[in-house]
Amino acid sequence: MNGAQALIRTLVDAGVNVCFGNPGTSEMHFVAALDSVPEMRGILALFEGVVTGAADGYARMADKPAATLLHLGPGLGNGLANLHNARRARTPMVNVVGDHATYHKQYDAPLESDIEAVAGTLGWFRTSQSTASLAADAADAVAAAQAGQVATLILPADVSWSEGAEPAAPHTPPTRRTVDESVVRAVIDVLQSDEPTVVLLGGHGTRERALRAASRIAQATGAKLFAETFPARIQRGEGVPTVERLGYLAEQVTYQLTDVRNIVLAGAKSPVSFFAYPGKASDLVPDDCKVHVLAEPLDDIAGALEAVADLVAPDVEPALQQAQQPALPSGDLTPQNWVDVIGALLPANAIIVDEANTSGLLLPTATAGAPRHDVLTLTGGAIGDGLPTAVGAAVACPDRPVICLQADGSAMYTPSALWTMAREGLNVTTVVLSNRSYAILKLELQRVGAESTGPKALDLLDLSRPDLDFVSLAAAMGVPGTRSTTAEELAAQFGEAIAQPGPHLIEAVVPTLF
Repeated sequence: MNGAQALIRTLVDAGVNVCFGNPGTSEMHFVAALDSVPEMRGILALFEGVVTGAADGYARMADKPAATLLHLGPGLGNGLANLHNARRARTPMVNVVGDHATYHKQYDAPLESDIEAVAGTLGWFRTSQSTASLAADAADAVAAAQAGQVATLILPADVSWSEGAEPAAPHTPPTRRTVDESVVRAVIDVLQSDEPTVVLLGGHGTRERALRAASRIAQATGAKLFAETFPARIQRGEGVPTVERLGYLAEQVTYQLTDVRNIVLAGAKSPVSFFAYPGKASDLVPDDCKVHVLAEPLDDIAGALEAVADLVAPDVEPALQQAQQPALPSGDLTPQNWVDVIGALLPANAIIVDEANTSGLLLPTATAGAPRHDVLTLTGGAIGDGLPTAVGAAVACPDRPVICLQADGSAMYTPSALWTMAREGLNVTTVVLSNRSYAILKLELQRVGAESTGPKALDLLDLSRPDLDFVSLAAAMGVPGTRSTTAEELAAQFGEAIAQPGPHLIEAVVPTLF
């Protein structure tokens, strides 16, 4: 078999059986080889940022890597923003990036670029040097991905098309490292010190098993629980402990950590400000507060928390969220009331992909007591991941409703994801919060201390002239769409959308907060 056939067979044998792609000439033998390995599902996206965001969403929900197929350096570059988000989420992913044939590179063809330099910013990478080694390189790439990395395998065209390759056996998937008993004991000493303590959860620490253990610890010791600001995947709702997330604004975090003397990290990083602001601190750990690491992101976080809980709270039950949904609101839509519509009507076992940004600040409160659900957030802050992540989540979990809550400005980075939703018949209900503004940047314009808030500055943050028409845009992509301006309209349209199979879009017109 040729190199591409052996590559795909190796991926499938290692459990990677979905490939999101936007191929070009250098990848045509990979495309042709898909028919020889029917277990691999190929999904076309019209822009590489959708490809990479979809692979991210898939892996967050499937807990295993997807592959991407990208065209040379420019294709990898186009997908870089959502690869950044995936890297920050420690999402397992295998990028297959085509390259010029080895003998062709010397001619500096128009699409020649330093792919390795770009790939090196993401994690593991390798250029496969021969057809004979390609399958082994692919097995190594999967192993790197399974260890929580974005892995990039660069595939020269002649390595792909040449004959004589054989599939490689997959590596044994890595297991999460058990936290040493001495670390557990040291954290217990902190928790029992009577000093105000916070346990900050991240990574797999925001899954139900870890949340239950953390809640037991909090009940027994009085420690406060917080989750990182943008968790890769947090499980919440009825029957799951509710954990407040750290705020986005540094001022919020400062308030949340007032008088705290110890922070215990369980899969999370020590809190820092998202940006630098004149005259304000970057490190958000309070003065006279010590940071202790219970578990690193790739450790057995749930096991470490359970080890602590079994010693400090052996007979304590976790505090579980009771069923409680808001009443349906009425009147014109506002940033405050649209979230109550979602909270009141959220279906059981839903997956919320949240890129609502400023319009979604009250969403966690409105959905806290809704039926059990997962939430995927914007882990790396590179906007435009909402729609693609919803694609991947829907592919990974076809029997679960996916609710994509999407800011309008961010939606325009990757709107072609709607086309992939329609093509694949994915059960995604997208609510676009249309305030016709980069509202978060209006806020940041003030917070950075910029002196000018005149008409030219504000115009650069405005999304009118003309107003975006998401209903027409969705229709052009094959997705039925509606528009709502009142809570009653949103409730009727949302209820109808989630009751029907396939993708739907609702443009919810709301005023801006800022």
